[in-house]
Amino acid sequence: MMRLFSLVYLACAIPEAAAFSMKIIDSHLHVWASKSEAESNFPYDQPPPESLQNNATPEALIEQMDKAGVDGALIVQPINHKYDHSYVANAIKKYPHKFKGMLLHDPELSPVMAVKRLEELVLSGYVGVRFNPYLWNEGELMSADSGGGLAVYKRCAELGCPVGVMCFKGLELHYDDILALIEKSPDTQLVLDHLGFCALNEKGDEAFKQLLALSKYPNVSVKVSALFRNTGSVDSFPYDKVKAQRFQPLLEAFGSKRLMVGSDFPYVLETEGGYDGAINTVKSWLNKDDAEAVLFGTAERLFGKWGALE
Repeated sequence: MMRLFSLVYLACAIPEAAAFSMKIIDSHLHVWASKSEAESNFPYDQPPPESLQNNATPEALIEQMDKAGVDGALIVQPINHKYDHSYVANAIKKYPHKFKGMLLHDPELSPVMAVKRLEELVLSGYVGVRFNPYLWNEGELMSADSGGGLAVYKRCAELGCPVGVMCFKGLELHYDDILALIEKSPDTQLVLDHLGFCALNEKGDEAFKQLLALSKYPNVSVKVSALFRNTGSVDSFPYDKVKAQRFQPLLEAFGSKRLMVGSDFPYVLETEGGYDGAINTVKSWLNKDDAEAVLFGTAERLFGKWGALE
């Protein structure tokens, strides 16, 4: 019944979105091996949630994408396979017109080895790098002059590979570090995941001011993804407060050409509205001109075109 209500709500509440159809690229999601695949060929570094263990294969993702009218996706290397990129690489190889990849940087590698690993994975279909600051040792910075993180960040400018930063515990904890990365390599494209993790609460409001301040740097973009991670305790699907207090100010500050839609599949499957609700909710917030950027233009500007080569 709740699922039916969600679909009826979207059908009634988004007449403008229903009035146009265009390419959609999901800029943020994950895939991982099913239980049987993990036991045979692709072992987990960290087991996924049991409820989602068998729901995050490339085929399960494509089924959701087809239902929602999504044409392509950027697969962010999941922590479940950590630095073993073979499962995602196989998905990219199997479905090259559907998928591109964002690799996970290993902060334990030396600068030389980190850059070598980056270059190897770029040849395997990876078009971006994820920095997870919680994988660095306590007290170490992503922007440290002697670290592999900065070496990779600078090399990404030369390779045209954006770097995504996951501030899961709050943007404010990493704001100065992010500023240092930007200043040390202003030509690297930096992408902040999930609306910067600025939840609808007092702490999130202060962090959101910092996020808006980053709009002055033309190389910074934001993923309008994982809306359910930004609700605090005051909002829920269809995320009207997230729209008013987060998305609309971001659109005004950054412009649509530096925003991109993302679902955070498979986690979004366990939220009201599901995968198609997440994508179509963001679509409903856009006029046609802004939709061309947020739904696919920004992602393709940063990560390259999706689809068969003509």
